[in-house]
Amino acid sequence: MTSSSTASGASGLGPWSAIVLLAPLTVLMFAILLYPLGLTLWTSLYDGQLSLRAYAELASSTLFLKVLRNTFEIAITGTLVSLVFGYPVAMHLAAQPPRRRTACLVMVMLPFWTSILVKSFALVAVFGNQGLVNQLLGFLSGGQINLPMMFNRVGVVLGMINFLLPFMILSILGSLLALDRRLILAAETMGAGPLRIFWKVILPLSMPGVVAGVLINVTLSIGMYITPALLGGRQDMMVANLVDFYTRQTLDWTAASATAVALLAISGLLVAMLGRVRGGLSGGAA
Repeated sequence: MTSSSTASGASGLGPWSAIVLLAPLTVLMFAILLYPLGLTLWTSLYDGQLSLRAYAELASSTLFLKVLRNTFEIAITGTLVSLVFGYPVAMHLAAQPPRRRTACLVMVMLPFWTSILVKSFALVAVFGNQGLVNQLLGFLSGGQINLPMMFNRVGVVLGMINFLLPFMILSILGSLLALDRRLILAAETMGAGPLRIFWKVILPLSMPGVVAGVLINVTLSIGMYITPALLGGRQDMMVANLVDFYTRQTLDWTAASATAVALLAISGLLVAMLGRVRGGLSGGAA
């Protein structure tokens, strides 16, 4: 009787109870997310009167188009390098016993424990002109080699890889762990070698994780601000840095808001693609 009434009370929340429970979260979401987004959208549309002038100027702006091209070039480069290094690591982790895999995953996720700002300064200490890598190269070459790896495109990509690699590894690892090992045993029984098994069995079945990792990395990359600001040069400005330029240098809040809305729209499109692609691949696998 008591358990029945308890279950009835737990499942018998009325609409007003639900509203009361959800109200604090709704207010919080509105305050920290919806209101700033709405204000940004309004600022991009209202400059004395409602118009799309800011977006028209943005579409014809040589600066914006150049920065947008830089953004996608850097994002795609960082994503591809993360994929090249992340896939072998994910394969190695998938082949480990559970206890050892857990210990290795802790090391993979170590970058999440440190601020991206701190990591960016640490990369300068490692890869800068007087950093550890160049000091070692200078010692081995008698001072003849000094590679410019910071405050240029290389520095931005290195910083992005440090941030993006765990996302790529974890996305691919999920697909590899879900792989039916009997397929690999069947391929070995039929005489397939390791390379053929990888190309014909492992790689196709791990594509959901690969595609998810690529889309996640590109989505995260196009919105980066600190990494290109600290590790890049003048030719490596990305869209987020352009927003900062409009707000602090030219004080053009309408252009800054339009640029931010454009960046949000691109990110939203990539997130939608991630959902559709993963859903399609999962449906195909099923």
